[in-house]
Amino acid sequence: MRTWGASDSLKVYNIENWGDQYFSINPAGNLTVHPRKGEGPGIDLMSVIEEVKSQSVGLPVLIRFQDIIRHRVITLNETFRKVIAEYGYSGRYKGVYPVKVNQMREVVEEIVDAGRVYDYGLEAGSKAELAIVSAANLSPDALIIVNGYKDYGIIKTALLGRKLGKNVIIVIEKLTELFHVIQIAKELNVEPYVGIRCKLYSKGSGKWESSGGEYAKFGLTTPELLYAIQVLRKEGLEKSFKLIHFHVGSQITNIRTVKDTVKEGTRIYAKLRKMGLNVEYLDVGGGLGVDYDGSRTSFESSINYSLQEYVADVVYSIQEVCQAEEVPEPNIVSESGRAMVAHHSVLVVNVFGNIEVGSTPISLEESEDEDDVVKEMRYLLQNLTQKNLLEHFHDANARKEEALSMFKLGFLSLEDKAKVEHLYYQITKIIYKNSKGLKYIPDDIEVLNKNLADQYLCNFSIFQSLPDHWAIQQLFPIAPIHRLDEEPTNQATLVDITCDSDGKINKFIDLRDIKETIPLHSLKPNEPYYIGIFLSGAYQDIMGDLHNLFGRVNEVHVFLDETEPGGYYIEEVIRGNNIASVLSWIQYSATDLAKRMKEQIDAKVREGAVKPKEGVDLQNFYESVLQGYTYVDVDQGPPAPHSHATLHSNNPDPLSPNQTLLN
Repeated sequence: MRTWGASDSLKVYNIENWGDQYFSINPAGNLTVHPRKGEGPGIDLMSVIEEVKSQSVGLPVLIRFQDIIRHRVITLNETFRKVIAEYGYSGRYKGVYPVKVNQMREVVEEIVDAGRVYDYGLEAGSKAELAIVSAANLSPDALIIVNGYKDYGIIKTALLGRKLGKNVIIVIEKLTELFHVIQIAKELNVEPYVGIRCKLYSKGSGKWESSGGEYAKFGLTTPELLYAIQVLRKEGLEKSFKLIHFHVGSQITNIRTVKDTVKEGTRIYAKLRKMGLNVEYLDVGGGLGVDYDGSRTSFESSINYSLQEYVADVVYSIQEVCQAEEVPEPNIVSESGRAMVAHHSVLVVNVFGNIEVGSTPISLEESEDEDDVVKEMRYLLQNLTQKNLLEHFHDANARKEEALSMFKLGFLSLEDKAKVEHLYYQITKIIYKNSKGLKYIPDDIEVLNKNLADQYLCNFSIFQSLPDHWAIQQLFPIAPIHRLDEEPTNQATLVDITCDSDGKINKFIDLRDIKETIPLHSLKPNEPYYIGIFLSGAYQDIMGDLHNLFGRVNEVHVFLDETEPGGYYIEEVIRGNNIASVLSWIQYSATDLAKRMKEQIDAKVREGAVKPKEGVDLQNFYESVLQGYTYVDVDQGPPAPHSHATLHSNNPDPLSPNQTLLN
């Protein structure tokens, strides 16, 4: 019998495809991170978790591998450099990172530092973001792009940057903004740098394709563009018109879309140059995608192109149009965010239990007085064969419905109802296990894979840490971070610790389709089990909400260092929110709550219902809760009782659900 190995887990969890050489499995069966994409040493994720725990940092924990951010920035800029040189393109690449994708200070500062040698800039879409961007230590030649709807405050802040000699380009999203920019620039006596966002007819592809096209939320139509040019000329600000911008949506899945939109946008640029406008920059917007499922297709959670192909097609498409129109080739700006930061963070959650469908923690032995419907269900279980799987499955469903009707009418005892349910799940588990040997598996049996899957209880909130999975069904790669040299034998879905039925993950990546379950290992008593959720560095950090008042998770920043044990060091630990801080966001004072609780405890002490020392202990405990982590502390409290699976294994079942039919 062939033993399970790391190569099997690589295939099961599709790591080699979505991992893009940043992730692998080491000989110990632990998931390993390669911040330099296969080059140099790797970092054992389990080693990081053990060190995190030794520093009394509780799970869930978000681990940022800052070196991956640097590698992504360098790779993007170097790819543009090489392609531009190869094609003999006369313009430069002047990219910007849109901070809306992840505004965390540590992320932005790492991008700025890695991009300084490339004059890599930043993009802001709000006053708060512009406050961050304006103060950033950018290269003097880097661009600052200001997008989004603008009021007096954001325009004046942007022009303040111009006053300080920075290359701040205000992108006009609607005509009224242009008049405000001109007026405020006169007040400050500064020359504005202006860009104009155009509405293209071309649309994106994937979930965000509706954000582009002629009915898009942002941008000027062609008549509005021509009117804006008239206004600029009238005001003597033709030279202030620096950039043409377009954007057709995030996560563009199809390279054909990239080519079409770039050609249409470049054609607008070329016509403007022929009108005598010396526009310097062509901003192709964002959209460079991430292959979340590793399928390299145009599916919503994938992309059918590489970074090299994306860059080559952008440069070639612009060059082709410019040569045909006989106009100078512009400097290229892109606003890639998702592709810069998605890979760098891993959310690690601990599993603290599982719900096994059909588990029975009590003995349900056969008795003489049980109802006929129970006896019929026992007969179906004891007489299952490979030939009658489908027939007995249909009969079991019929008996189950019959039992439910009888119970509603008062003709079936609670004990017999429990027996029917238990026997039904025993039957269906055996049927599904043995149906895998059939040439054709009927749909109603195939669906059992989802219905019978275990639910693994995971210590996190999907609303806080993975809001895109809940809101738009974005898929993220998920895999255990250890025991990957063991075969995962349980099909499972993941449920979080919120009290909302939507707090679950039941859609998983697959090369050919979306899977409704994920294979996981059986939980071992008194042993932790850790699951990693990968490629979550884009948008998830900032979009999380406070459902059930679960706050931000603990966070650690990891850097490569071959001189350190394990080849890395933890540079910073950022504690997640405690309960007191979360409550303060919704106008509760921890001091006031503690005072109210003390008044109630003191009243019970005066009544004699609580002893004075006990009252002090209760008050201290309550105050310690207010200062604690908002997530489940699986290491605190009395020992957990035996799991359902352990109790269930002691039942004298006629046929074990794991038994394979032989007759």
